[in-house]
Amino acid sequence: MDVSKLKWIYLSLLSLIWGSSFILIDLAMDGLTPIQVGSLRVVVTGIFILSAGANKIKLIESKQWKWIFWTALAGSLFPMFLFAIAQDQLDSSVASMLNSLVPLHTIVFGVLFFGVVVQKRQIFGVLIGLIGALVLVFAGAEFNPNQNYWYSIFILLATIGYGLNVNIIKRYLNDLNAIAIVAGNFVIITIPGLIILWYTGFFETILENEAMQIALGYVAILSLFGSAIAKVIYSRLVQISSPVFASSVTYTMPVVAIFWGVIFGEKLSLYQLLGGVIILLGVYLVNNTKKKKT
Repeated sequence: MDVSKLKWIYLSLLSLIWGSSFILIDLAMDGLTPIQVGSLRVVVTGIFILSAGANKIKLIESKQWKWIFWTALAGSLFPMFLFAIAQDQLDSSVASMLNSLVPLHTIVFGVLFFGVVVQKRQIFGVLIGLIGALVLVFAGAEFNPNQNYWYSIFILLATIGYGLNVNIIKRYLNDLNAIAIVAGNFVIITIPGLIILWYTGFFETILENEAMQIALGYVAILSLFGSAIAKVIYSRLVQISSPVFASSVTYTMPVVAIFWGVIFGEKLSLYQLLGGVIILLGVYLVNNTKKKKT
């Protein structure tokens, strides 16, 4: 299939999968703690990935392992915990809109560390996106006083990790098989995730707690689709497109997330939606560059 068509198919699939992941995190935390959700995602995803893609690990060259290590931390391990912690206090739809900061961080770190050249309108877009995030946070704090919007910081940290991750893949791992990248990630983080899960007391109570068993089902779905399958698709999308195009999946993810949020009774104020629109405007300006005339 033509690459230009394939990248849009990948982008659509990721929007649907990742847009649904926020509500799955919320549902999972009805029976699990945030740390259990994060560590369980790491372990279950690792089982799925390594069962299907362990044979691809041999494709990773020794010089590439240090970059695999950093993508494992920035793109998988830390975000899985950070989103669970944040959504312990924030609605899934709000988390999805804050996640729209990923393309902004992608270009910021691309400029700072990876030699990416930007235009003035892209810098303007970054500033607009940050303003939108502030509007979203402060409007949410007033509309939902029972939620602790300081927890938005955890999502901010996660989006920084995603921004670094996509730049590293494009710069240093662009020719490596996408499954090999993800399998290498989980070779590194699955055991630490299992150790953390063990210390939460998960294995001591799972057989006796029905709520935990139901939550485990949600995490399994989230891990298979939102982590294992989606990460392979995303790594491939980064390779056949640009880092900023790949990260612009956050354009449409909030639409899916808000849809699920409304179904499950979440409420958003007009000002929160305005903040989300401002963020997306910033992302739009960052993504749409004008070519210089020759």
